[in-house]
Amino acid sequence: MKKILKFGSDKFELYLSEELIQKRIKSLAQNINRDYKGRVPIIIGILNGSFIFMSDLIRNIKIDCEVDFLKLSSYGDAKISSGHVTLLKDLNATIGGRDILVVEDIVDSGLSIDFIKRLISLHNPKTFRIVSLLYKKQALKIDVKIDYIGFSIPSYFVIGYGLDYEQKQRNLSAIYKLIDDKKK
Repeated sequence: MKKILKFGSDKFELYLSEELIQKRIKSLAQNINRDYKGRVPIIIGILNGSFIFMSDLIRNIKIDCEVDFLKLSSYGDAKISSGHVTLLKDLNATIGGRDILVVEDIVDSGLSIDFIKRLISLHNPKTFRIVSLLYKKQALKIDVKIDYIGFSIPSYFVIGYGLDYEQKQRNLSAIYKLIDDKKK
């Protein structure tokens, strides 16, 4: 029997278990440890969604690193991106000439990543890479390169593990997908 959660009039079913997520994060961290050996990257989390993923990822990264955050807005309380990206919190770190690893919870339209890449490139980083827990290739409006992908998923609306439902449900330890009642 599938675990079903209900929020408002929407129902969600378990999509990625906590155990599966943690196993994949360890694998991503191993790749990052290998690729950044002998370097000290600045790992930049994109708030609010990436904070849980980034926290678990950082605990599995064994190289020295620095941490900073950007906060963007492209969703508001909607289930799809508005198509307009706004910077709400800028970096505190000096990133010129540094190795940059951006941590995203989900890449769907590509608009936020494109915005971040353009913003960071103004500072002339040494390298720029992206790690995203979830990647919705079919939803891309702008082709962006993601260097480390946790899970490629269809264009589902998902919540939990940092991903929100009207700014709530980020604290779920697993990821749930919206059940489309029209298909039932």
